Amino acid sequence: MMLGRGLPSRSGSFRPENLGQNALALIGNLCFTFFVIGVLVFTIIAATYEPEDPLFHPSTKLTNFLTSTSNATFVSDSTVVKTGEDFMTANETAYGKSINASDVINPVTSEGDAEAAEIEARDCSGEIDKPIDCTDPEVFHLMMTAAIEQFKDIHFYRFGKPVRGMNDSSCHMAWRFRPKEGKTASLYKDYRSFVISRSENCSLSVVSIGDYHSGGNARKRKRHQKPGFEKTPMGEDDKSSGIQVVGESVNDSLPVVESEKSFDQGRYLLYNGGGERCKSMDHYLWSFMCALGEAQYLNRTLVMDLSICLSSVYTASGQDEEGKDFRFYFDFEHLKESAAVLDQGQFWSDWNKWHQKDGLSISLVEDIRVTPMKMAGVKDTLIMRKFGSVEPDNYWYRVCEGEAESVIQRPWHMIWKSRRLMDIVSAIAAKMNWDFDSVHVVRGEKAKNREQWPNLAADTSPDALLSSLQDKVDDGRNLYIATDEPDISFFDPLKDKYSTHFLDEYKGFWDENSEWYSEMTKLNNGVPVEFDGYMRASVDTEVFLRGKKQIETFNDLTRDCKDGINTCSSSAT
Repeated sequence: MMLGRGLPSRSGSFRPENLGQNALALIGNLCFTFFVIGVLVFTIIAATYEPEDPLFHPSTKLTNFLTSTSNATFVSDSTVVKTGEDFMTANETAYGKSINASDVINPVTSEGDAEAAEIEARDCSGEIDKPIDCTDPEVFHLMMTAAIEQFKDIHFYRFGKPVRGMNDSSCHMAWRFRPKEGKTASLYKDYRSFVISRSENCSLSVVSIGDYHSGGNARKRKRHQKPGFEKTPMGEDDKSSGIQVVGESVNDSLPVVESEKSFDQGRYLLYNGGGERCKSMDHYLWSFMCALGEAQYLNRTLVMDLSICLSSVYTASGQDEEGKDFRFYFDFEHLKESAAVLDQGQFWSDWNKWHQKDGLSISLVEDIRVTPMKMAGVKDTLIMRKFGSVEPDNYWYRVCEGEAESVIQRPWHMIWKSRRLMDIVSAIAAKMNWDFDSVHVVRGEKAKNREQWPNLAADTSPDALLSSLQDKVDDGRNLYIATDEPDISFFDPLKDKYSTHFLDEYKGFWDENSEWYSEMTKLNNGVPVEFDGYMRASVDTEVFLRGKKQIETFNDLTRDCKDGINTCSSSAT
């Protein structure tokens, strides 16, 4: 009966005495859930966040970066990468004192007026066609004086002894110099042909001086040749001063281990795989410098793959291109003289010959969380870091993040731009006698994107350029225009006011008849090397940076921001 049936029993969990425990358990579960979600969000952000990297920003950013202890982060940038020489300040004391015309004493006039008068009275009518003795001190001083007087926009630091030219009336002479208003910490070498004539009274005069690098016989200093003339010698080894000399012969042959014993005693670091392949050049270099920095920290030889895949952003085909070489873009001679490096192919050849016989060991590291500090005590002959296929955790530069960033320093002073490319830069500047102003005009895809760069197209039109430049560049000046605008005729209206120059005017410096083409073909085992998009951008930028006045697109020509709308404040800080 209903009256006799008891009331339903309460569940134990809803008893009054258990409500407090249930509330605490519910709060605990919610807190744990939020904690797990927070950890997941933080992990995703940590894996994908790429903070701003001041290395690839101009002006004061470089100074701030180089004095900072934080050097691990990276942000992609499509501009030409900066290398060691870009971080060096132009310190005049490092080059010694420049040579002036007053420093060059003519041996004829220095002996007194009587001897000079005697020479003037001599009759050389029968010796006018006699070969010029290029080793004669009088000829040497005459050539130095003529060079100093003709090239007024450069400082001379050393003259080499003249040698015979291509015929009886020509002599070749080399010299080291810097542009008077040079902002980069580099020396340059030129060697030119001089045509010299003898008058009936035996006096000598320079008839003409050839173009840049026209004096090939003076390019290499011969063994046992006496030194030339310099005011304050820099010492036997100029490389020790850390100054790049553009124009010298390049020796970028691969280093070779001298013997089996030397190989056995060596300790090596090798990076295998990773996500750097076919990335932009700045990404590649940022990661490579991490590997080089770790090798320096561990006191090991870096085993490097000299082959490079050039990103599609630099290629005419719009496709990534394999088969490039580190030495196409960077100064390998300077690197191998500054750091212990070996080519990967050569290393594996030696390893396969000797590792079993000599019991050489290998330590395989497949986790980027294994820091360089943890490997400092590893005794194995080879440490191989093996990177996976998942980006971004397979980027080399991740090794230098976290606690390693305050320990591993990227040795930027060891990486310079290719001296062969820089020689083209020097040749172009020499064509303008190092006396030119420059303007960088960005158009291309950015000018077409009105949403991100609403004013760029109008601000870089010919009329707008003429208006912007009128107070910055004097009429009649040589004006080098570095630009991504494919139609050079676009700038024709500027020709009425300036002597305009563009990169493509100087194709002769890299075409199939050029010295660059010949040397690169030889370097590439007989296969011609294309002057690719990255090389073009690099040379174009470096010529721009050698202008006496430099006008930038986003600093001087337009109100738009370099990285798009509303980014000026972030890029400026």
